[in-house]
Amino acid sequence: MKLLLFLSDAIIPLLIFYIVGMGLLQKQNIYDDFIKGAADGFKTVIGIMPTLIGLMVAVGILRASGFLNFLASGMSIFTEWIHFPSELLPLALVKMFSSSAATGLTIDLFKEFGADSYLGRAASIMMSSTETIFYTMSVYFMTAKIKKTRYTLAGALLSSITGIAVSVYLAGKM
Repeated sequence: MKLLLFLSDAIIPLLIFYIVGMGLLQKQNIYDDFIKGAADGFKTVIGIMPTLIGLMVAVGILRASGFLNFLASGMSIFTEWIHFPSELLPLALVKMFSSSAATGLTIDLFKEFGADSYLGRAASIMMSSTETIFYTMSVYFMTAKIKKTRYTLAGALLSSITGIAVSVYLAGKM
C-alpha cells in the first residue's frame, strides 16, 4: 500500500522530469517550446470564453429563477411513474451543462435531505457517473473546429441516462 501511495504522489513530478529529460537529450529548446505551448493555450482559452460564459449565465438564470424546481414539480407525475425521485431531476439536467452548478445543487440536496439519505447517495453517485455533455462537446469540438459531431451527442446522452438510472438504482440498494 505504501508503494501505491508513493507512486501516486510521485507520478506527476516523474512525468515532468521525463519530458524535460527527453527534450534535453533531443537537444530541444525546452523553454521556448513551453512558451509557445502556453501562448497556444491562451489563444484557445480566449476562443472558448464566450461559450463558457454563455453556458454559465444560462445555468445561473435557470437556477436562480426557480425554473428547475418548477420543472421538477411539474414532472413529478412522470418521474414517480418511472420510480425516479423528482428532486434529482434538476441535478440530472444541470449536470449535462455545468459541473459547478450541479455541485451547488448537490450541496443543496445534502443540506435539505442529508448526505447519507437516499437522495444524497443517489446525487453523489450521479455526480460521479455522468458528464457535462454540452460543455464538453462545445469546448472540445469548437477548439478542434469539428462541425459534424456524428453520433457523439446520442452516445453521450445514452451514457448519461444510463449513469443517472444506475445511480438511483444503486443508491436504493445501499
